[in-house]
Amino acid sequence: MIPNFLSRYRPRYIRSLIYMLQSCEYNVRDYLAWYRRTKDFSSVEVRKQLVKTPKATGLFVIIWIIVIFCVVGAVQYVGSTGSDISLVIGVLLVLALPFYLPYVIIIPVLLARVIQKPFEYALMKRARKKLELHQGLRVAIAGSFGKTSMREILKTVLSEGEAPTPQGRGPDRSVGRKKVAAPPFSHNTPIGICRFINGLNGDEEVLIFELGEYYPGDVMKLCKLIDPQIGVITGINEAHLEKFGTLEKTAGTILELSEYMKDKPIYMNGENGLARKHASGNHILYSRDGAGDFKTEDLRTGLTGTNFTMVKDGIKLPASSKLLGLHNVGPLLVAACIASKLGYTSAQTQAGIAKTKAFNHRLEPSEDKNGVITIDDSYNGNPDGVNAIIEFLSSIKGHRRWYVTPGLVEMGARTEEVHKEIGRHLARSGIEKIVLIKDSVTSFIEWGLKDSGYAGEIIWFNDALQAYSALPHLTVKGDIVLLQNDWPDQYS
Repeated sequence: MIPNFLSRYRPRYIRSLIYMLQSCEYNVRDYLAWYRRTKDFSSVEVRKQLVKTPKATGLFVIIWIIVIFCVVGAVQYVGSTGSDISLVIGVLLVLALPFYLPYVIIIPVLLARVIQKPFEYALMKRARKKLELHQGLRVAIAGSFGKTSMREILKTVLSEGEAPTPQGRGPDRSVGRKKVAAPPFSHNTPIGICRFINGLNGDEEVLIFELGEYYPGDVMKLCKLIDPQIGVITGINEAHLEKFGTLEKTAGTILELSEYMKDKPIYMNGENGLARKHASGNHILYSRDGAGDFKTEDLRTGLTGTNFTMVKDGIKLPASSKLLGLHNVGPLLVAACIASKLGYTSAQTQAGIAKTKAFNHRLEPSEDKNGVITIDDSYNGNPDGVNAIIEFLSSIKGHRRWYVTPGLVEMGARTEEVHKEIGRHLARSGIEKIVLIKDSVTSFIEWGLKDSGYAGEIIWFNDALQAYSALPHLTVKGDIVLLQNDWPDQYS
């Protein structure tokens, strides 16, 4: 208790507060939730470090000025009165500083937000006007999970789908292949998307947007900005349930895309129960079994990628991707459907699919010098994604398999049941080693494992860094280590 109390008086305390604001993307509600559940402030920057942006630097300077002003004011107050009572009051005011600073720091953040509003309005107005004049086809992707993967699959297939001419003179650009653009990283907020739009050249033929959703109305707001012509709903689950409160609100927000697009085509993930439940007339269900006019045969996946045969109008088209897991077949078929509508040849679509590969921290495989294969899935933080990777890992034979996880965040009222089900699924999978990182949810995974009679070994570590340091000493050549999810510092 005493060390936790004293952690507020460490020199890095102010930096830690600013770091957490930055990690929460300056969302005051999320920042305060982190502060209220944190007891020890001595090791806040664990997985990442404070990025010294102008905003963060300005906050740092402002807060230190406030601290110095308060300390000097307290000293002057004590000096001006000279009484024992004033001395006690002055000392108490200084000692109380670390307890009200977390709330004081919010004031400049809110003021900055007010000052930024006119600039943001001008930015959005310019972007909306520019997009109204843009002739590119606009594709919007919404969903609780898989948005970035879908965006990258579409971008890769549609921009790289080119086949050599019969004479071998290079790529044939006379049919199909378009100039494709999409915001980088996870720029899926109004400001991030507006900056992307304002940077367009104007000659792009396909624009792909990922729509971020954190609160009701977010998807509709972005739809009004970009006016999509094709939609994709990747699925609905408990991701961000802590913010939405109920799955009904989550579904309602994601389905704002359907509400806006009305009769325009929307591809809907048929492998996700909640999405499938809300499918209607203009929704085109996609899954590993097919999408639109495409059906599939002979599906295979392994450590080198995924292979399947697309069947359209009785014609069989072999397809090969470096993406791991059969759950990626559905999104690849969506790309094939859109490519077909845009006039791409079969050869171009096949070539585009062949260039798809693992994205950063999403089932991204690597092999070290000792022959241990690590699959980095640390950006996967939702129940459907977990089910997909457990399915994939359990399908790999002839290797000892390790599953390393701290569990999932933002599961809200479903936290306990979601993690118990993960434990049950892991127990059924036959994965030999389960590595759990101690936190508020992994005990539920352990419960699920034991409840389903897990026969493998459960290994505990106090934190992820400790686990990552130990694993090289525990693994041998041929082992597969799956790193599933990574808790952001604000949930530690």
